[in-house]
Amino acid sequence: MNMPMLLPHPHQHFLKGLLRAPFRWYHFIFHSSTHLGSGIPCAQPFNSLGLHCTKWMLLSNGLKRKLCVQTTLKDHTEGLSDKEQRFVDKLYSGLIQGQRACLAEAITLVESTHSRKKELAQVLLQKVLLYHREQEQSNRGKPLAFRVGLSGPPGAGKSTFIEYFGKMLTERGHKLSVLAVDPSSCTSGGVGQSEFAVADMVDMFVLLLPPAGGDELQGIKRGIIEMADLVAVTKSDGDLIVPARRIQAEYVSALKLLRKRSQVWKPKVIRISARSGEGISEMWDKMKDFQNLMLASGELTAKRRKQQKVWMWNLIQESVLEHFRTHPTVREQIPLLEQKVLTGALSPGLAADFLLKAFKSGDY
Repeated sequence: MNMPMLLPHPHQHFLKGLLRAPFRWYHFIFHSSTHLGSGIPCAQPFNSLGLHCTKWMLLSNGLKRKLCVQTTLKDHTEGLSDKEQRFVDKLYSGLIQGQRACLAEAITLVESTHSRKKELAQVLLQKVLLYHREQEQSNRGKPLAFRVGLSGPPGAGKSTFIEYFGKMLTERGHKLSVLAVDPSSCTSGGVGQSEFAVADMVDMFVLLLPPAGGDELQGIKRGIIEMADLVAVTKSDGDLIVPARRIQAEYVSALKLLRKRSQVWKPKVIRISARSGEGISEMWDKMKDFQNLMLASGELTAKRRKQQKVWMWNLIQESVLEHFRTHPTVREQIPLLEQKVLTGALSPGLAADFLLKAFKSGDY
């Protein structure tokens, strides 16, 4: 099996789109405090993609009349020119056949802010989701991939772990897709808001911690710890074995105080070393245990459905905010009102009210 793709730059919109469709791979989203070097293997394309038809229920004001619209692929493609249709078909065929060039083009398309290209991206994603649905049904309804998010502070050894762990999985015949992003705070260097976004995309969230303590781990928010399904203390070798054991014991105690998020899984704390290989195989065993338990209980299916709802509202919020900012009347008033807020002449709440009223009343 080939070693799959590593993307060294953030692709949030691509994550929101393509990663919502599980693939017949193991997806790992690694957070890296620095961009990885050229020695890391470059991407392997997706080989299983898919889509579902959506039924929208709209309730009109006053009349309370239900409007049911069955969204089909035909509805999405009717407005495409022949050239656009050929372009989308080429990308779709290339994606399901595992062609890297088509993957790169698909990323560019989905990331585009151009209105027409955004429409083409949605057509492509809809075709992808349909294919995925068909593949999942042939797999007796079970997910085609296990998606794992990994995060940790600078110095946790994420890059080394990625290389060792990835090689181990591919040697065992697994297909692996890796997407690396750099979400760390530019001021504190700690783990931040992006981890919450990633946790809403994956089946299992793993936190990597260096064998340090006190001030060195203060940048990690409690909320991140609460989201972790597995905590791995890295670099547990040589002179660092003793501090690694201490950190392990501290987090075992800390996790006991946190609220229970699953009825079938209790977060674990383990020690690993990517240099010696200690604990890496056992870590994978625990990941598989998590997957099996969550699948059997139905919690994994419920989690994925909830994640899709979260991303729907995230996308709505982004779109509404962009529409608000680009409204002609609002755009004209923003600089003036911002200046008044900065100088204290106007409260933030009152300025917001003015802008919202301008948005609601202005002709667009």
